[in-house]
Amino acid sequence: MGYSRAGIFQLPGPNRSGRLSTHDPERIRHLLSVPAPGHSLFAMHLPFAGNDTTAGIENEIQTAVIGTADSADLPLAIKASSYYKNLLRRTASGDCSKKLIEGLTDYLEDDRVSVWENSWVRFALNLLNDYARRVLNRDLAADKTVTDGPPRGDCHRFLMDRGEPGALRIPVSYLLKLALADAIGGEKTDGMVRASGELAMEHFSNDNTSPETCSFYPVPTRYGAGLGMGVVKETAKRFLLCQLLTEYANQKFRLTQTGQRTVVYFAPNPPYRQRLLNNLIPDAFYRELFMSPCLSGWRCGEDKYRYMVKCHQVLSRSQLNALHKLKDANIIVNNLVVLPNTSNVSLANNGTHISLGSRKLTRLLKDPGSGFGPADEKYLGDLVIKIMEHFLPLFVGTYSAAPYRFDFQDFHPEKMLGFLPHELDYTHLRMLWRRWKKKASLKLFGHPVTPFGPEWLDRLLSRVCGLKGDTVCDLRLLDYFVSVLSTDENPALNGELNNEVGLKQDLANMGVFDTEMPLYLLYRLRQCRQMGFSGFEGRYYSLFESLTGDMSRAVELQTLLTALAYKYILAGTVSHEDIPDSPTIESERRQFFFGAAIGIPTFYVHKKTQNRFLLKILRHARHTRASRRYPDYVRVHHSAYQMALIHMLKEDASDLLELFHAAPLVEDLENRLLHADECSAAGKMTRRILSDFGVSDPLKVDALAFNTRSETIFREQLLRKHVNEAFDLLLDDVRVLDSFDSWRHGAYNKSLLSILAAGNAGDFVQAGRRDFHAGEIQLETVQKLIHLCLLTIDHDRRQSEKVINL
Repeated sequence: MGYSRAGIFQLPGPNRSGRLSTHDPERIRHLLSVPAPGHSLFAMHLPFAGNDTTAGIENEIQTAVIGTADSADLPLAIKASSYYKNLLRRTASGDCSKKLIEGLTDYLEDDRVSVWENSWVRFALNLLNDYARRVLNRDLAADKTVTDGPPRGDCHRFLMDRGEPGALRIPVSYLLKLALADAIGGEKTDGMVRASGELAMEHFSNDNTSPETCSFYPVPTRYGAGLGMGVVKETAKRFLLCQLLTEYANQKFRLTQTGQRTVVYFAPNPPYRQRLLNNLIPDAFYRELFMSPCLSGWRCGEDKYRYMVKCHQVLSRSQLNALHKLKDANIIVNNLVVLPNTSNVSLANNGTHISLGSRKLTRLLKDPGSGFGPADEKYLGDLVIKIMEHFLPLFVGTYSAAPYRFDFQDFHPEKMLGFLPHELDYTHLRMLWRRWKKKASLKLFGHPVTPFGPEWLDRLLSRVCGLKGDTVCDLRLLDYFVSVLSTDENPALNGELNNEVGLKQDLANMGVFDTEMPLYLLYRLRQCRQMGFSGFEGRYYSLFESLTGDMSRAVELQTLLTALAYKYILAGTVSHEDIPDSPTIESERRQFFFGAAIGIPTFYVHKKTQNRFLLKILRHARHTRASRRYPDYVRVHHSAYQMALIHMLKEDASDLLELFHAAPLVEDLENRLLHADECSAAGKMTRRILSDFGVSDPLKVDALAFNTRSETIFREQLLRKHVNEAFDLLLDDVRVLDSFDSWRHGAYNKSLLSILAAGNAGDFVQAGRRDFHAGEIQLETVQKLIHLCLLTIDHDRRQSEKVINL
């Protein structure tokens, strides 16, 4: 055994078993036409370098209906339900406690509330034009590919009477698609606009609760231009289209007139009032109210809906089963626990998934004679994921965030730790929980203390003893099952084809997962045989404070690091044996990621860790020392770990930094890390939330006030900022379409004339933006803006196809 420069870690000797020798770097380089390391063109020809990368985005969007309890669908649906009526009868007969019906009544009749998140909407069917009716009829089919087939068995949920014949009741995820169909369905709509709209309709789908939209086209890298702004432009205009479609629906379908004004916006955490309601109703009724019926985006919607129900059931059960792990880990030391709800609300979180594709890998995998097959893709892909997971703490809170405030009475481990018992091993889980309690200063007379259980007692203790709780920078990464932990028998990332089959079965047997669900990972391989392209999906993004300022740089860093991972592999400096496949090694590297979401300052790495790649990183880390509390471990400051990653990036990726023109990117990242309060996404959002309270410390604000104010900030201030960023990009694009050069080529002349006659497109967009923000925009203007947006999307798609087909 040798020793590192710090003299603390014992370095394991080489562990080259020769396993899967057909995947040696030299052979792979030959198949990928990558020169040997040291060659001047080595970096240029790596996967995801040069102009090799394409990107696609999935955005989950929060919705809300603004209205009274007598007009919004959610309270009306609850009052009309059998559950509510039975509860009233049982309470009247004394068979049920009055507290339950009182809590539900308070929820429904609180005069201060006018925002109903994830509510559906209702309107008359005759407000749809003929084209939108045809789209609706097709989507209500049991199988959309069967002409004249039977309708869905649950059509009664959507087609109803509301004092007038022919009323329609739908979630906002489907409202967006139906509004688009109606907006392009007129007889006078330009053919190019309608064609672009019909393509766009297929990209409006749903997540478990929220609407989900995905990229209208893959965004390619262009020489001399970063991928980030291309992704931002596509995402922002797609988001703006959602805003315009929402306004179109509010006016055309008379939603505002009937007290159902709908808004859509980016917000990462499940709404407070949805959590409140979830504690008042059974899990089956919660699913009836909030699980998407999957009207759009799926061939057999009812089958997909049943899958969504299963996901909710599995995750709810999984969180309950986490109690046993907490007890086995000695975090719960007796049977006094606050039982988690049997209905888990985490599926109502909203994130952004950024997928990168390699044109080179995709081309080779689609060529049977290339010699590069699915086994190579999986071997390389799993190793890239393991390398990338070490770098993911650079993203948490810096580019996206989900700030959240906890009170002292929330600090029950069975509630706070969520799915972490399934994501970390017992040792790291205990260490993380101890450090979290220390960060939150949960001490009474020098001794650690957590809530006792009775809420009145915990509130009194908090008030008398000054126990304030804590704030985390990204609740979404803690509140959702973002990454499964391997089992000893079945690793998730050992490079072998179909290795996930055995792991999912193991997890299903443990009551943690289900074999029908895709394996949850922070960075997920997108296999060509399943997706049609070869690449990776980053699933660790929550809310971007700015699309142009945060999202663009996040995409560029993700691309740079993915290329760096391939450099390590193809240069032969990192192999699967350097990052062994065991639950302990997975947990050891992922503790940094989850700890970053909490804001824990220090972590512990075993002196004899077998993770050679982690040791390589820690050689650059300053101020590490042997732990006094844990004699076999080394204490590592999180800030030192992040700066060690930056140092390694500069040292090992100097050629890629030059190729990507990424020096400003790294400088910006350092600034976000060193001045997090002012420059990071989490810092900027927290300052916005606190501005109305006149304080700079979140702990000086009550948790309920902080969290409800954050929801308002997301729904109002950040929405306006994101819309303005999108309008700026749309304005640039319509000016290009309406320019002299564009008119000379004549591609969009007829379409622009059909929309604006002889008007100037830029002036029209500027005026439309002013009216939109003032709340005075007319329906005709909204429709024309939708058509202009679709034209620019068509132009972007054509330009992207030209680049990809070069």
